[in-house]
Amino acid sequence: MDLFMALAATPTPTPSPAAGGGFDLLGTILWPLKWLVELVLVAWHWVFTAIGLPPADGITWVLAIIGLVIVVRAAMIPLFVRQIKSQRKMMEIAPELKKVQEKYKGKRDQLSREAMSRETMALYKKHGTTPVSSCLPLLVQMPVFFSLYSVLSSIKLHAELGQGGVGPLTPELTMEFYNAKLFGVASLHETLIDAFNTQNTPAIIILITLVVLMIASQFFTQLQIISKNLSPEAKTGQAYQMQRIMLFILPLGFIFSGVFFPLGVVIYWFISNLWTMGQQFLVIREMPTPGSEAAKEREERLARKGKALDASGKVIPMEKYLAEQQRLYEEAERAKAAAPKRQQPVSKQRAKKQSQKGPQQGQAGGTGGAGGTGTSGGPGAAS
Repeated sequence: MDLFMALAATPTPTPSPAAGGGFDLLGTILWPLKWLVELVLVAWHWVFTAIGLPPADGITWVLAIIGLVIVVRAAMIPLFVRQIKSQRKMMEIAPELKKVQEKYKGKRDQLSREAMSRETMALYKKHGTTPVSSCLPLLVQMPVFFSLYSVLSSIKLHAELGQGGVGPLTPELTMEFYNAKLFGVASLHETLIDAFNTQNTPAIIILITLVVLMIASQFFTQLQIISKNLSPEAKTGQAYQMQRIMLFILPLGFIFSGVFFPLGVVIYWFISNLWTMGQQFLVIREMPTPGSEAAKEREERLARKGKALDASGKVIPMEKYLAEQQRLYEEAERAKAAAPKRQQPVSKQRAKKQSQKGPQQGQAGGTGGAGGTGTSGGPGAAS
């Protein structure tokens, strides 16, 4: 019932003034997403209170944040599948991209740069991918993340003013969220700086622990991609070098976020990282990049079960796989036998000698025939 009352009390979107009295463009743009974020939070909060959890307890709101992660990441699964396909194609065309770059290496004139750009774009179009496609899920998730950050960072101000959020987060629910503490010691709107200022040691420990786990989960996710799910050819491309660099740069950004983001946002980010880590593990295990270490491990697992992958990547029994390989071999042999023989290349001088040698051999053969007839005819006549 509280959920329906919150929905009924939802205000209509109005341009919100910025802190300096001006027009808050970002807040207005994010208003629909902030409304949806509040809706999902309130919905999950209602579910957990309906099963008996205390409505003002920190664990209830933490579970609601986890529910928000599940909803957002589940909605992005189609984008994630597209990202995996795009990343795989980018790795496959890495050697071709390297050839294009080497072709125009050292050429800095305008025509060469334009030609290199055209060939690169033609290569992307041919394989149906772009560098942006591999970043699409992250780009889509960022507005949601900013909306969540805006909702949680404004909790303290709204609670002090006795106001609610932009959507179903009513003043009563806002006050419950504001008073909720994880394990009874750390407020969900509290940042690491706030915890240091108030000398809240338990909150400092919780936030630092979460930041470390967040960095470790992100590092492990990227590490398992570049260590097990890349083909040997892809490890020679520029995209691989960029991924190795990002492997060590991204944690620096998480350190920054862990200091300035509220505890609720840090929890959201950590749980989202766990989702990504599990998702990547399943993809690498069941849909590895062809030629990668993970692909070889999968083939070994299938072989132990008496199975293999056919030409289309479908799992089939080993007997059927061997029959298919035999059929493909026979087809290749027949095509090889039916193909025209390759003419050996001959130099012009050698071809000229061969053409002159042919008539000379013909003349010699004719003379020999006449002499032979005369000689045999002589004795015959004498007899």
